[in-house]
Parts: sequence; C-alpha cells; structure tokens
Amino acid sequence: MMDESEAEYMAFVDALMAASGNLSALGAGIVAGLALDIASDSRTFARLLGVAHALVLREISVLGQDHGYVRIRQRDPRTQRTRYELNAAGQRLVREVQG
Repeated sequence: MMDESEAEYMAFVDALMAASGNLSALGAGIVAGLALDIASDSRTFARLLGVAHALVLREISVLGQDHGYVRIRQRDPRTQRTRYELNAAGQRLVREVQG
C-alpha cells in the first residue's frame, strides 16, 4: 500500500499528464519530481523511483527539446548524470496543475 506522500506524487503525475496532453507517465514523473523537490538529476530520480537510468536519460532528452518542459543544466560525461530544471513551459504547467 502506498503511503500518503507516494499517493500525492502519483496524483500529481496523473494531473500533469492530463493537463499537458502530451507527457508520458515517466515524463510527468520527472516534472513532478522537480516540482516537489524529489530529484533534479537523472541518477537520483532513477534510483529513487527504481527506473533504469538509460530510460530516464532518454525521457529527459525528450523533455529538453523545443516545446518541452525542462532545461538541461549540466551533463557529466563520465557518468552521464544529467542535472535539469523546469523551463518556463514546465513552470507554467506546474502552476496550472497546482492551481
């Protein structure tokens, strides 16, 4: 059974997916993780949510493209750890969902 914070996170992910109309569940999870200060880098997000780092990197790449919701701040060439933040579109989406 999920605890309250996990349930809130999942509800936020669902709301982000509904509001955007184009976010995948993983993409919405990454945006939610940023908005809720859960993770702002790919390795931490992958570890905390039990997702393969390669999948997280691929989704961050999609989210960082034009009309995406994040801005990539830094990449470690050795570990591929990627640090990212919400861009203006991501901030608007989060505000819209949070009301």
